[in-house]
Amino acid sequence: MFQYANPKRFMDLSGVLLPYVATAAGLFLIAGFYLGLFVSPRDYQQGDTVRIMFIHVPAAWVAMMAYGMMAVASIFSLVNRHPLADVAARTAAPLGALFTTLALITGSLWGKPMWGTYWVWDARLTSFLLLLFLYLGYSALWNAIEDEVRAGRTAAILAIVGAVNLPIIHYSVEWWTTLHQGESILLSGGPKIAPVFLWPLFAMAFGYTLLFFTLWTVRIRTEILERRARALQMAEH
Repeated sequence: MFQYANPKRFMDLSGVLLPYVATAAGLFLIAGFYLGLFVSPRDYQQGDTVRIMFIHVPAAWVAMMAYGMMAVASIFSLVNRHPLADVAARTAAPLGALFTTLALITGSLWGKPMWGTYWVWDARLTSFLLLLFLYLGYSALWNAIEDEVRAGRTAAILAIVGAVNLPIIHYSVEWWTTLHQGESILLSGGPKIAPVFLWPLFAMAFGYTLLFFTLWTVRIRTEILERRARALQMAEH
């Protein structure tokens, strides 16, 4: 895996794979939207508001996954000094913040008819809001420090420390009493969700995940090209 940390090898490989990943993302998203909006029925309790699940749950999943990958890239940056580690971590942060914001907004819209309020300061919602602040703080550190090496190291430390929040988000519904429902998919006895809702949810989850990797790859490639351009400008002067 580390051989692809070379920027040239990454550019070559990603240039080949990117169209296929983007196409797969589009197909899964189209299938998920179709199944979720036109095939799945109204829920007997939630009515049509259950369809918010197909947007909210995958967004929350990708938001946490993106931070986990940002933290792993930060470890490689600090320990192994891989050329693409800082680039990968830095470019993942805005995308993670975007998916976190989407999850918070759709969660609030879903919470109003279910709980009678858009927001409560319970453990799941508060820890997930903290995830957004971690993303924003990480990006702010990069922009606040002019020396890229020092900025990368400082931001990497924040990313790694902030990863402690991920298990808190996941287990918050088990550790504390919250309005947010508990785990309903990854259970030893099987999912609690009916297959007619589960398949669209899986399609959307795959679509969101592939969409993230598509956008992430594009951002990494763009950052590499921008750094090459800056290096050429400095060489000319």
